[in-house]
Amino acid sequence: MAVAERRAFAHKINRTVAAEVRKQVSRERSGSPHSSRRCSSSLGVPLTEVIEPLDFEDVLLSRPPDAEPGPLRDLVEFPADDLELLLQPRECRTTEPGIPEDGKLDAQVRAALEMYTEDWIIAHRRYQHLSAAYSPITLETQRERQKGLTRQVFEQDASGDERSSPDDSDDPRHSSGSPDDTPRSSGASGIFDLRNLAADSLLPSLLERVAPEDVDRRNEALRRQHRSRALLTLYPAPDEDEAVERCSRPEPPREHFGQRILVKCLSLKFEIEIEPIFGILALYDVREKKKISENFYFDLNSDSMKGLLRAHGTHPAISTLARSAIFSVTYPSPDIFLVIKLEKVLQQGDISECCEPYMVMKEVDTAKNKEKLEKLRLAAEQFCTRLGRYRMPFAWTAVHLANIVSSAGQSDRDSDSEGERRPTWTDRRRRGPQDRTSSGDDACSFSGFRPATLTVTNFFKQEAERLSDEDLFKFLADMRRPTSLLRRLRPVTAQLKIDISPAPENPHFCLSPELLHVKPYPDPRGRPTKEILEFPAREVYAPHTSYRNLLYVYPHSLNFSSRQGSVRNLTVRVQYMAGEDPSQALPVIFGKSSCSEFTREAFTPVVYHNKSPEFYEELKLRLPACVTENHHLLFTFYHVSCQPRPGTALETPVGFTWIPLLQHGRLRTGPFCLPVSVDQPPPSYSVLTPDVALPGMRWVDGHKGVFSVELTAVSSVHPQDPYLDKFFTLVHVLEEGAFPFRLKDAVLSESTVEQELRASLVALRLASPEPLVAFSHHVLDKLVRLVVRPPIIGGQIVNLGRVAFEAMAHVVSLVHRSLEAAQDARGHCPLLAAYVYYAFRLPGTEPSLPGGAPPVTLQPATLAHGPGRPASLYLARSKSISSSNPDLAVAPGSVDDEVSRILASKGIDRSHSWVNSAYAPGGSKAVLRRAPPYCGADPRQAIDRSSSRTSSYLEGSSSTPPATQPRPTVQKLLHEELALQWVVSGSAVREAVLQHAWFFFQLMVKSMALHLLLGQKLDTPRKLRFPGRFLDDIAALVGSVGLEVITRVHKDVELAEHLNASLAFFLSDLLSLVDRGFVFSLVRAHYKQVATRLQSAPNPAVLLTLRMDFTRILCGHEHYVTLNLPCCPLSPPASPSPSVSSTTSQSSTFSSQAPDPKVISMFELSGSFRQQHFLAGLLLTELALALEPEAEGASLLHKKAISAVHSLLCGHDADPRYAEATVKARVAELYLPLLSLARDTLPRLHDFAEGPGQRSRLASMLDSDTEGEGDMGGTINPSVAMAIAGGPLAPGSRASISQGPATAARSGCALSAESSRTLLVCVLWVLKNAEPALLQRWAADLALPQLGRLLDLLYLCLAAFEYKGKKAFERINSLTFKKSLDMKARLEEAILGTIGARQEMVRRSRERSPFGNQENVRWRKSVTHWRQTSDRVDKTKDEMEHEALVDGNLATEASLVVLDTLEIIVQTVMLSEARESILGAVLKVVLYSLGSAQSALFLQHGLATQRALVSKFPELLFEEDTELCADLCLRLLRHCGSRISAIRTHASASLYLLMRQNFEIGNNFARVKMQVTMSLSSLVGTTQNFSEEHLRRSLKTILTYAEEDVGLRDSTFAEQVQDLMFNLHMILTDTVKMKEHQEDPEMLIDLMYRIARGYQGSPDLRLTWLQNMAGKHAELGNHAEAAQCMVHAAALVAEYLALLEDSRHLPVGCVSFQNISSNVLEESAISDDILSPDEEGFCSGKHFTELGLVGLLEQAAAYFTMGGLYEAVNEVYKTLIPILEAHRDYKKLAAVHGKLQEAFTKIMHQSSGWERVFGTYFRVGFYGARFGDLDEQEFVYKEPSITKLAEISHRLEEFYTERFGEDVVQIIKDSNPVDKTKLDPQKGWGPCGRPASPRCVYWG
Repeated sequence: MAVAERRAFAHKINRTVAAEVRKQVSRERSGSPHSSRRCSSSLGVPLTEVIEPLDFEDVLLSRPPDAEPGPLRDLVEFPADDLELLLQPRECRTTEPGIPEDGKLDAQVRAALEMYTEDWIIAHRRYQHLSAAYSPITLETQRERQKGLTRQVFEQDASGDERSSPDDSDDPRHSSGSPDDTPRSSGASGIFDLRNLAADSLLPSLLERVAPEDVDRRNEALRRQHRSRALLTLYPAPDEDEAVERCSRPEPPREHFGQRILVKCLSLKFEIEIEPIFGILALYDVREKKKISENFYFDLNSDSMKGLLRAHGTHPAISTLARSAIFSVTYPSPDIFLVIKLEKVLQQGDISECCEPYMVMKEVDTAKNKEKLEKLRLAAEQFCTRLGRYRMPFAWTAVHLANIVSSAGQSDRDSDSEGERRPTWTDRRRRGPQDRTSSGDDACSFSGFRPATLTVTNFFKQEAERLSDEDLFKFLADMRRPTSLLRRLRPVTAQLKIDISPAPENPHFCLSPELLHVKPYPDPRGRPTKEILEFPAREVYAPHTSYRNLLYVYPHSLNFSSRQGSVRNLTVRVQYMAGEDPSQALPVIFGKSSCSEFTREAFTPVVYHNKSPEFYEELKLRLPACVTENHHLLFTFYHVSCQPRPGTALETPVGFTWIPLLQHGRLRTGPFCLPVSVDQPPPSYSVLTPDVALPGMRWVDGHKGVFSVELTAVSSVHPQDPYLDKFFTLVHVLEEGAFPFRLKDAVLSESTVEQELRASLVALRLASPEPLVAFSHHVLDKLVRLVVRPPIIGGQIVNLGRVAFEAMAHVVSLVHRSLEAAQDARGHCPLLAAYVYYAFRLPGTEPSLPGGAPPVTLQPATLAHGPGRPASLYLARSKSISSSNPDLAVAPGSVDDEVSRILASKGIDRSHSWVNSAYAPGGSKAVLRRAPPYCGADPRQAIDRSSSRTSSYLEGSSSTPPATQPRPTVQKLLHEELALQWVVSGSAVREAVLQHAWFFFQLMVKSMALHLLLGQKLDTPRKLRFPGRFLDDIAALVGSVGLEVITRVHKDVELAEHLNASLAFFLSDLLSLVDRGFVFSLVRAHYKQVATRLQSAPNPAVLLTLRMDFTRILCGHEHYVTLNLPCCPLSPPASPSPSVSSTTSQSSTFSSQAPDPKVISMFELSGSFRQQHFLAGLLLTELALALEPEAEGASLLHKKAISAVHSLLCGHDADPRYAEATVKARVAELYLPLLSLARDTLPRLHDFAEGPGQRSRLASMLDSDTEGEGDMGGTINPSVAMAIAGGPLAPGSRASISQGPATAARSGCALSAESSRTLLVCVLWVLKNAEPALLQRWAADLALPQLGRLLDLLYLCLAAFEYKGKKAFERINSLTFKKSLDMKARLEEAILGTIGARQEMVRRSRERSPFGNQENVRWRKSVTHWRQTSDRVDKTKDEMEHEALVDGNLATEASLVVLDTLEIIVQTVMLSEARESILGAVLKVVLYSLGSAQSALFLQHGLATQRALVSKFPELLFEEDTELCADLCLRLLRHCGSRISAIRTHASASLYLLMRQNFEIGNNFARVKMQVTMSLSSLVGTTQNFSEEHLRRSLKTILTYAEEDVGLRDSTFAEQVQDLMFNLHMILTDTVKMKEHQEDPEMLIDLMYRIARGYQGSPDLRLTWLQNMAGKHAELGNHAEAAQCMVHAAALVAEYLALLEDSRHLPVGCVSFQNISSNVLEESAISDDILSPDEEGFCSGKHFTELGLVGLLEQAAAYFTMGGLYEAVNEVYKTLIPILEAHRDYKKLAAVHGKLQEAFTKIMHQSSGWERVFGTYFRVGFYGARFGDLDEQEFVYKEPSITKLAEISHRLEEFYTERFGEDVVQIIKDSNPVDKTKLDPQKGWGPCGRPASPRCVYWG
């Protein structure tokens, strides 16, 4: 155990209970690298405790910004323009503002107009858009950044030789013959002349003798070229479900619209045209029984018809000529109808009579009915002239909109839905009630259908007794039935053509409901389209954003049945009267169609001869801005005389009634049933209602209500809610000071208004939700004003702070509840968020002049120093509180005492607030403040009148106010009041505030920002910006809210999550406004709270998850890097105790002096690192704790912690501020501990290199029987350790330098493949961007085991990001890589049994819900952790190409980063004593990188590094261990055969330099020669897609290098190279033949036998080919033959071992094997006269050992057993047993004897003979020139037992027929000698017969 770990353990032991100690000791003994993580830090502060941060502001004061050079200067401090005030013009939809121009406006209207016209005021953080919260890294942004990537070339994607590349051009200087002479055929037509081949291009500087340092510099410069700047751009975007910090700016408040439909009226044509007809359109919802739009009036009459009304009409306004309308539908429903009503000019006769001509006469009968028509036209003309101002009902019809939409738009909707993308985090908002469609089968949408043109042909005549809306709804309901009664009626035939389509986004020539021109309006003369006001079927919760003041009048019915006299043709005239004089009728009634825009009077349609008519009329009025007590609606009832009679007036008034519009200051709306007076109303009637029986007046039906009418207002001025009306009235009365004032029946004086106002504030919670939401901005503004500017009544300041705060809490709660379905993912109401962001402003400020002087302030409790004032003045004044408030009845300071008592009574733990921090009074960081707050005083009602507790000032003087300021006002600061009221609030209010804490936090933050901006306080030092008392309240507030998060987490998870996020965002916002050290202290206090709770929490994973989210949000700040003080060097702690890290100085590997503690502390989560880089320290500490093996809920925490780091790094890559390398290097320093964390977590990372063998793992690591003795403090995955060699181990040991005890398997919860890969890419980011010199100093200080684990980590990085190839992307098209890896990992765990069923179940349940057993967890997106894959199953070819492109670039960049790091390590260990072990490990990682799928770009650099490594350290390859040399030769040869010329060029250069290096050491290169030859033999024997043509070019290139190498011309080197190349060329030629016979197994084996025989002088190569042959035999099922090959191989090894040493237990040579086969004596050719066993390079493979011999013999025995030759098994074991006995390997001896028993048993049971038929033998001869060199050759073929002659003859005939063609090959099926003269020479003859005896067979 390392000293550091013992010391850290000692630190911990005093603090923990016994169980913890036992756990700790067990971790220590198990050798986990995590064993000391929790307690390792240079200050002795465990990771579970948050270290106290540096005082941020003091550090900055001590380091001026200009101390840093150039671009680093911007990292020191926030920019000066960080916070700015933006005045965003309010968007106005119309070209005119639409504001009333009336001169005198009351306070309420004035306030409304101000609100609807003033600009938005935004406290804008200029750089906030650069944070990950506002500029998230998504799939789309990643795609955008991936544009312009270079396509990397990979061998596995290359199709054919790329001769088109410029590197492949043949240079005549390098070819000794013409390339045209080079044969291209790969047939066995002879041996190619190597000299005639064309060489690849040479590397120009390869043969120069250059200093190693220069080579390294040149290689590094080349590696730096064309590199990807942002590594994480190539990696998939961070998981959006984890992005808790994601924010989006709220949309500005806009006018609400539903789904908009454009209806165009094209034409209306009847069978006869005799009079003008007028149309009305409106929407009706049958289900809701409600008219859901106002009327649209249209006129499609011809000019001749319009001319009939010339006598009555003025010039029509253009707005009344509209023929198209835009309807808005918030709640689409299948029950909505477009109802079309037609009216005509009043004429004599009832409706049926008037409709008759239209129903009877047809257009085709025009000639026949000419006279009738003429008479009708004449009558119509007379009626138009006389009665043109009156209308009568005519006909109606309805269009069922759902039918139009579904039939027109079904195909469109289907196609649209397919293209829907999965919403991103910012889009994932639940739809509001105004966006929702009806549920179930009734779902309907009016937004995406195809336009349709309808021709409506059937109209129904209106029935005089059924004109009401109730009757209409019955008709509409009946229309939907198949057996509709309406269908039986005779229709009025007409043709109405209308177009129905979705409204365009910005239609031209559009008029608002107030007839204002909507932008764009290109030409005022164009025919307009009208926007039709919607009357939503249900409530719509949207705030008013513009001035609207409309009144709709609906006369319903009139009952004059008891009225005497001629009252039959009744109409109602409606007038809006400003007084009682007839001339005071205002022109505010909107015109209908083809008339003036506004009129002073309007008439209802007349129902002929009906004394009790019903009306469907809708009259639209524009309400004056200022409605007074005299304003009223006057209804005058007329009898219209249809028939002209002498002396009879056209219209006779028969009744009067009226409605006063204002009552007690409120607008009167709703249904009315009014009595009607027979006489004209008397003077002053307008202030009374008609219900008052005025003396001397006659009333119809005895003063009963006979006229039914309804008023509806659509107003953004009048709330039409009694509670809101009363509240606004009282507030405005107080503002104007107009006392006494009448409120309903009471008269309010100054003495009673306060009580009424308090009652009104309390009653706000009773207001109806819809008007409350609509007027929410008004209400909140007024409440803020009451808090900030308490009213002064009778010279007394009325402090309404508490009651206004409570009212605000309830209003916010009501608004939230109303808009619950529209909340975003964090539970924020968009309406309220928009209010805070855009609309909220500090009352009494003038934002348009941010540079202007603020009001004069008297601030006894604020601490901003004025210019030129001595600090002593403020010290003196801060000790007292202004007593100018006459209500103040307590001594100064007592409120604080009261607050403290309230906090204590509520159980708020203030131990984590400022009280115990350095910010406490007298603390090291105490801000300037008044006397300590807890001085004893008598607490009284200070809560309610707590103005003394807050900062306040008095404008002017209360005694003599100046003339310009009639009323003195006290102004408070909203943020201070909010903080105080929240802290002291009662439980009910506190609960309401906590539910929506985000709103109050954001309100405070904006108030603080505006206070700084408008008060020009941004230049004030941060410690002096806000008073200490306010900071105390903030500390108490943060502490109490943090406590609520912790206590509620197991009761209400959703609330805890939202509170947690709100608190984190609040603190993040404070970092831009206040003393940052103070905010850090709040963060630390919160962490302490959580840590305290964690010890007793039943499910700590929940709290840890919340804390992780909290940290992630804090780290999402746009100045996160600056907040970590990146430019200040870490200072080692001034602690008397030595640091833990410094005690490990003796374990440093490479430096003679002690390691630099500064460097060590930068790469560890040391105390100094966490203290200075506070936020980064928090984040990495969370990661470290999550990665601990014992961490609770590990899988979820792994993902969250790693995702947080990944997201931040992605943000840094995308941030233009950090684009420069020097800046990014400084940013990377904040993440250096990540390297140590990942290194220590290595055993539990997913092992990407374990996949089935596409590449051979470095199996030499498994040869060792001894355990590593390196680092007992850490375990490493053996599969990763295979790649690493060397270390201070016992001689002969080959275990990994970092391999721990074999028993120390993976501990803790393993990371998933996805998490592992993300963590590794973060590690690569740090390695890529960190300063290389810093990494070098760190590597120099690492102990040997730690460096070994670092190399393991690099190895794993190569495996994790290996390129998969285009074909792999096609294969996994339907699955994401992430999921497949995760499932693979789970499957491996299940198969290997590393996790039990119970553990798996527990883990799954924890992953599924870390929040305990939540019933509703399934429906909560924030808690559930499943997610639909974003990858579609059917990706396009372009998408797959793009994925392959990105993956190729990622693989290349990751490998290059690893290569850069390896170069740093190599430079570090140059002078080290232990460099051999480390360099061997480095070379293994390099070899692995060269052996995996790599791009041409990387291989060029990788091979350059390999060349430099070998040239600097040749002893790595040419001394002792030969495996590295063998591996290197194999990889180089494989790349020499590449299809890509650039790879071949560099591989040839590497191979040539390897030979030259070996030659220069000992004047020959026997070792390389042997290894290259063996590698080639192995390559051609095992690789399927090997290209010998490309390899020949590489051989020619090497030959050219040798010829041009001037330095070695005088030596034999060139000659030896030439011999080797020709030898390799011959092997390749044999390979060509082997390929030719690939389909002919017999010929292939024979050829391999001949090749093996040719290597009898080269034992290594003969052994290789014997093994190749055995493998081929085994593949074909020839087990006996495979066994004979292995016996020959064992005999060859035995012969070598006998030469080396004389051991009794070993066989004496090949003679020992002749009982098995006499042919083994061929292996005796290896003897002293051929080679010396000591010669370098010979017999150096791992098989030429005792262990190798044992392995070969075991394989031979196994093959003999499978082949059924049990007697031979015994002979093999006779040779093997003595060796095992000498080694006392009893385990293997037991197994051997068991196998012998099985063999002998089988011999006994099969002694009858029939069971052991080994095979059937046939003699096969070949005759004919077509067989080439096989002509007249005979062979013995072995076939499976009991094979008949016909079977083999058929097989051979089929094979050779396919090869040579039909009718060319013939079979002779007898055993007689063949007479060749009788055969056709053009054919191939193949006799096939049974040989006389099987002795002809040869083994091989």
